[in-house]
Amino acid sequence: MDDSLKPNKIKTIRPETLEFIILYSQLKGKAFSGNAQLAEALGFNSPSSITEIVKSRQNIDPEKLRIFKEKYKDFIEGKKTPTYQENTVVNKATEGIPMYEIIATASGVEVYNDINDSQPVGRMNFPGIEDCDFALPVWGHSMYPYLENGCWVALKVIHDKKILPGEVYYIEWGDYRMYKRLLAGDTPEEVIAHSDNTTEMVGNRLKYAPFAIQIADIKKLCLVKDIHKKHNH
Repeated sequence: MDDSLKPNKIKTIRPETLEFIILYSQLKGKAFSGNAQLAEALGFNSPSSITEIVKSRQNIDPEKLRIFKEKYKDFIEGKKTPTYQENTVVNKATEGIPMYEIIATASGVEVYNDINDSQPVGRMNFPGIEDCDFALPVWGHSMYPYLENGCWVALKVIHDKKILPGEVYYIEWGDYRMYKRLLAGDTPEEVIAHSDNTTEMVGNRLKYAPFAIQIADIKKLCLVKDIHKKHNH
């Protein structure tokens, strides 16, 4: 990928921006569910404004930080319990998990939209996915036949990054988001991202060749718990 196409971080990150990023990490999923909800609460026109600040691509306006700290004061000071998190299991059981129709690929060669910038397009609800957190579609063929292009995948966020070798995960690392089967690496600090599709070739090389990833570089790790394949008509 051409590095010139990647958004650059700002040269000087102001103290209020650093404070916001720290508080954002502590409160997300507790005081607010995601960037869309937070953007509305702070008066931003788009959830992408939150993403740009969190990724250090722009500084936050001091007045927005003041509103943020005032609105979530009780959470910051520990006076209010994270009711959002406590009600999550109940809500999932009754309403299902949110489905985000972001542009995704199973090939691992395309960058696609940040889930935090997306609004749910529906909810997935059937037995067996009560402990899942959200659902994403699959675009591409690198994980075929396990994951077919166009199917929906129910995902469970793995916060402690404990990986079961051989299982299929949705991962975010660097500027990439993809589905891969993670295998044990040569060292305990790394895993091998493997594609199930080993039939497509480019010349004499695999189109979807395996590659190593440092576990510490994985920003989000989600286990594939269930697959809803589209029906053929």
